[in-house]
Amino acid sequence: MAEVITHSFFTDFDINLFKSGKHYRLYEKFGSHITTIDGVEGVYFAVWAPSAKMVSVVGDFNFWSEGEHKLNVRWDSSGIWEGFIPGLGKGTKYKFKILSSNNDITTEKADPYARRAEHNPNTASIVWDDDYKWSDAKWLKKRKKNNALDAPFSIYEVHLGSWKKQVEENRFMSYVELADDLVNYVKEMNFTHVELMPVMEFPYDPSWGYQVTGYFAPTSRFGYPEEFKLLVDKLHQNDIGIILDWVPSHFPEDAHGLGFFDGSALYEHPDPRKGYHNDWKSLIFNYGRNEVKSFLISNAIFWLDQFHADGLRVDAVASMLFLDYSREDGQWEPNMFGGRENLEAMSFLREMNEAVYSAFPDVQTIAEESTAFPMVSKPTYMGGLGFGMKWMMGWMHDTLQYFAKEPVYRQYHQNDLTFSMTYAFTENFMLPLSHDEVVYGKKSILGRMPGDEWQRFANLRLLYCYMFTHPGTNLLFQGAEFGQSGEWDFENSLDWHLLQYDPHKGVQELIKDLNKLYKKEPALFQKQFSADGFEWIDYNDSQNSVFTYIRKGNESQDDLIVACNMTPVPKENYKLGLPKKGKLKEVFNSDLKKYFGSGEFTNKLKTTKEEAWHFRDHSIDINIPPLGMVVFKYEKQVKAKKKAQPKVKAKPIKKAKAKPKKIKK
Repeated sequence: MAEVITHSFFTDFDINLFKSGKHYRLYEKFGSHITTIDGVEGVYFAVWAPSAKMVSVVGDFNFWSEGEHKLNVRWDSSGIWEGFIPGLGKGTKYKFKILSSNNDITTEKADPYARRAEHNPNTASIVWDDDYKWSDAKWLKKRKKNNALDAPFSIYEVHLGSWKKQVEENRFMSYVELADDLVNYVKEMNFTHVELMPVMEFPYDPSWGYQVTGYFAPTSRFGYPEEFKLLVDKLHQNDIGIILDWVPSHFPEDAHGLGFFDGSALYEHPDPRKGYHNDWKSLIFNYGRNEVKSFLISNAIFWLDQFHADGLRVDAVASMLFLDYSREDGQWEPNMFGGRENLEAMSFLREMNEAVYSAFPDVQTIAEESTAFPMVSKPTYMGGLGFGMKWMMGWMHDTLQYFAKEPVYRQYHQNDLTFSMTYAFTENFMLPLSHDEVVYGKKSILGRMPGDEWQRFANLRLLYCYMFTHPGTNLLFQGAEFGQSGEWDFENSLDWHLLQYDPHKGVQELIKDLNKLYKKEPALFQKQFSADGFEWIDYNDSQNSVFTYIRKGNESQDDLIVACNMTPVPKENYKLGLPKKGKLKEVFNSDLKKYFGSGEFTNKLKTTKEEAWHFRDHSIDINIPPLGMVVFKYEKQVKAKKKAQPKVKAKPIKKAKAKPKKIKK
């Protein structure tokens, strides 16, 4: 095997950007790259290890022997080791063998920038490239409109390993198989986007992907990187966006990973008060180190650039923002101003969002942030963190708590549901019923609903209806859309067999139609983040446990009237005050028989009366089904055309002929 040849992909400009934390395309430089030098094909390697005494590439090509292929350290104090090894190519397995100058300890590390990794439990990196030909130009052209903040945004959250198994062979479904089954299902269910729990390579299945070791490699569990591109491509060809879970908050201590990479705290913060999560037994990135910022922001850009992702949902943002997150007194140190905010993490998040939106203005970043930290989804020029949206964790908690109560007690807890509207427009909120709500003894969403079978399913349908008509965007975790009975089990497939039963099939039909309603009615999305898009009719009818409100679009003719009955007692001839006269038609009813409802409390076309109610000049009497929701819309007024008057042809006026004057001689 040939010796390592001195070669570099880095310019002086690259090095300056890297050291200043401003290089956002490091994946084009670091890692392993198949290239040709002087007519010889081989692989260029580059790795950052400033505390190393020696770095060599070991792999299946040299029997994993240390020292045979030593990389060269750059002269510019960047800490980059690099070199070209002739004769290597696609599929070569390798690691970096690093001898630390701190303590002479030698470790084998996977390549932080590897494009592919071995299938677990093996941990080597694999030289890889692909020439995948994308077919999603049509989607990318209209993505700005589809991803806009005033567009419908309904997400189906998926864990690829457990969504559906290949039963006959007892294995995961591949990216290729999912490109058919998952795409067809999401399209049938009318969701606008899919969110995938982390697909970046990870060693431990019970972590669900949130303990990442291969930040630039789609997990090999389901196939090759180009096959994952096929899945994304097929989603786009079917007008479905894809959001990827992204984890810049922490990383595991696995020996082949980023931890103590070159014998020093390279990627993690050296102070354990800032660099270690006791809860998750994982390491925290050093957000104040420029090279680490470049690594993380490059990774965010990578998935948007190379895999055409339409957005990133950033995990555990709250843990990044607060120095005292899950720490007791004495376990954390205040910032320079004496506060608990992590100023370096705040700066990193702002810079990350600016870089993402600058390069891809038609995508969205979404923060999973569980505290009242202000302006998470406000622009950085206003002092915000710059995210496009934020998960509304308070709404999720209060709503599930309310619906778990027996209906007879709900009249005493009206505020649990109305409280969200006091802060609903302080952020661009997404309403999440995510994987975190159906594990660790919390029960499934259906399992939290009280009552007999009919009431439990009616409660579930009502919860979803309330969710879809509440201001904000929506997220449902897999299985919730058909009323999964048990908690989510990452090792097993969803209980698809439940769809043979009417109650579960009814919930699935409801979600299909709610998504259709959301996409069809402008009042549900045009002003979903604005107080102008919502108006209470009555939030104070606690005796009946009824909530009534208006959702508004840009045009008043698009307004929707919503009425929710939180009890199993039907409300017949319930008087509702309205702002204007007209005729209203029922456009949605959660109690239809196809949803496993009674079908007995529908509303025919209603005409308003000039009878004041709810401090409004007009009113109607409606039927609200038990544990149900109805939605009305004003019929458009068709102006009567004036009858055209018959045209009368005017008789032409004869001009008198002038008589010639006689000329007297």
